[in-house]
Amino acid sequence: MEPSPPERAMREEPGLSWARRMLGRLLHLYFRLVRSVTFGVRVAVISEAGEVFLIRHTYVPGWHLPGGGVEVGETVLDALVRELQEEACITPTGTPRLHGIYFNRRVSRRDHVALYVVRAFRVDSVKRPDREIAEAGFFPLDHLPEGVTAGTRRRLEEIAKDLPPAADW
Repeated sequence: MEPSPPERAMREEPGLSWARRMLGRLLHLYFRLVRSVTFGVRVAVISEAGEVFLIRHTYVPGWHLPGGGVEVGETVLDALVRELQEEACITPTGTPRLHGIYFNRRVSRRDHVALYVVRAFRVDSVKRPDREIAEAGFFPLDHLPEGVTAGTRRRLEEIAKDLPPAADW
């Protein structure tokens, strides 16, 4: 039986290990040094029931929208589909809608993020914990889990209230 979007989050131990946090910081430093500009994509997957899919990484604190970097030779939409499959086991079945492009100065002075909204999708399987994702699941927009990052919370408010995107993540 195929899992439905309202199936709740998977669980793992809540603490992040020191080694995983360091690995995340080292990866960010590496990309800052080897790329002149970094460009990423995030996806707000929103169900008909008004629930959003969020993830909690193993290497940084907080709940985030799924997403990641756009690789060399990859389109933004290719990256969106790849990241959704890797981090959420979700496949868009309709056209993702671009909500906005943001400057993410908290990561670096060269980082930009494209945020898409996906409302038509298929859940291929329940996302299980792995080396990158500690927890994942759908949450009501009006009852988000504790620890949602400030940027994620702001983006979801923009989407829910149909506000124009801010310049900064």
